[in-house]
Amino acid sequence: MAYQRGQAAAEMAAHEKMQLLTERTGDRFRIVFGDAVPLVAMAALSEAFADPPPADLAAKTRLLVKGLASSSHLDGLYTGYGDGSFIHAVSLDNDKTWRQLLSAPKDAAFALRIISRTSAEASAASVWRFLGSNGEMLAELAPTDAAYDPRRRPWYRQALATPGTVSVGPYVTATTRALALTLAERHHSGKDAVAGADILLTTVGRFLDDEKVSPRGRAFVLDSAGDLVIHSDPALMEKLLLLQARKRRTGTDDPNIHDATVVAARAALPATDGPFAFTAAGETYLGQMAAIRFSPLLAGNRLVVMAPLSDFTAANDQLLRRGLVVSGLLLASGIIIAILIARLITRSLSALTDEAVHLSDFEFDQPASGRTYIREINSLADALGAARDAIRSFALYVPRELVRKIVTSRGDAQSGAARQEVTVLFTDIRDFTTISERHSPEAVVAMLSTYFELMNKGVERHNGAIIQFLGDSVFAMWNAPVNDPDHADNACRAALDLAAALRDFNTRQRAEGKPEFVTRFGLHSGPAVVGSVGAERRLVYTAMGDTVNVASRLEGINKEFGTTILASRAVKDRCEKRFVFRPLGFHQAKGRTEKVELFELVAAK
Repeated sequence: MAYQRGQAAAEMAAHEKMQLLTERTGDRFRIVFGDAVPLVAMAALSEAFADPPPADLAAKTRLLVKGLASSSHLDGLYTGYGDGSFIHAVSLDNDKTWRQLLSAPKDAAFALRIISRTSAEASAASVWRFLGSNGEMLAELAPTDAAYDPRRRPWYRQALATPGTVSVGPYVTATTRALALTLAERHHSGKDAVAGADILLTTVGRFLDDEKVSPRGRAFVLDSAGDLVIHSDPALMEKLLLLQARKRRTGTDDPNIHDATVVAARAALPATDGPFAFTAAGETYLGQMAAIRFSPLLAGNRLVVMAPLSDFTAANDQLLRRGLVVSGLLLASGIIIAILIARLITRSLSALTDEAVHLSDFEFDQPASGRTYIREINSLADALGAARDAIRSFALYVPRELVRKIVTSRGDAQSGAARQEVTVLFTDIRDFTTISERHSPEAVVAMLSTYFELMNKGVERHNGAIIQFLGDSVFAMWNAPVNDPDHADNACRAALDLAAALRDFNTRQRAEGKPEFVTRFGLHSGPAVVGSVGAERRLVYTAMGDTVNVASRLEGINKEFGTTILASRAVKDRCEKRFVFRPLGFHQAKGRTEKVELFELVAAK
């Protein structure tokens, strides 16, 4: 019962779609002809077209260009005269063949052909002009002898013999070999002037091809004699064009354009508009016929839409086949439900796995996993969230790369320290004790927080890490905990950038009535023991050795020389090709027996 009802519904839907397509195609014909008929009538009424060119040439050109610009379905607008004169405007965009044949300039939108005679005895001369989108002349071809005489054309003779607007065709245009239909009307003045327009029938064919009712659906137009005029199949339209070019009859029984479905459909056409059915090549087709009545110019023309019945009933046939396997699907549904439940569980676990991966990469901004209906997974998500918060808090107190190493070491954080080459930076704020004395502890902490944030960003920007904040001092290091082959260069760049940033910082401090933080820097490179140092239950990551002590002493020696950044010979030797150093000689550092050779870091080269 469902199958039979589905068949009936499919056929009804097919007829409705065909009916709709016939109505829309009729509207398309109405639009195409509605563009052309008023233009032809306007030219036939205009005084500018009463006399042959070159009379009123500017007015003729203006009207023809505006008419073409208003429609994309027209191949050309023209007027022929009794002396053989002819003025013809074509759109170079509606039919690209014109642009190729005439080798038109790239910016030309229209082409204007003028055939005129200077006297009754003189031969007609033809000249082409190329016009821009606003009708301005861009170029002109050299005049040639005119091979075209409008007086010999069927549209001219038929319009002179018949009052009102006439239609001629379809036929192949003389120049572009396009399938067209001509509308023509004699000028109202009674002179031997005829205005005409060529309508491109290929636009209707493309519309029918684009709007077909099913994948194998077809549509075509028959004239009053039953001959094929337009077909939605581009291949058949090409054959129609060839036959018209050879001036042969376009009947569907012609061997060059034979199509079994068209022959069968034409034989089964009903006497009045409506649906019909026929069989072709052993397959049942549904069809819909509608006469084209909106214009007497197309009297007797009929539009036919057809499609195989199977295009519409295939879904119903498939539904029948599906119904026969419903019992098997019911048996398999239990397995499918089990798989779906398993996927719900694995999806939650996969989300937790992704969260753990982000956590191992220290990506704390990722959103937490959503809640599920499984209590154990929710507990695991809560535990992972607590671990994320703990590691994020831990990373605020020690260098982030150190935290990464500790987390990935699987508990082997007490592996001790190792000797390696590092560059150490020590900083200190001048007269910080006095500043602390004159301001409240809360104000000092607020200013120091801003200051330390500035220092931390500057160090991290140049691949360094702050190991400790020692009161108002900063202990920073390069090449540990992350290896950095350019550690001395990066430390020098960081010191220079921090000094510049502190000048801006102190400018804002002065503007706000706050004390300046005049900072001194000490830089030294050399070996140090780097790693975790401390008690069994309390460790600290640091560096120890003479290198650290020398860097600390260099920071303090700035007071004696009135400098900002002091570096050692070790730093200068590593970086002198890229930075400017000012030698200050040797100086006895506190706590050392050997003097230190001092250099002021001035700028980058």
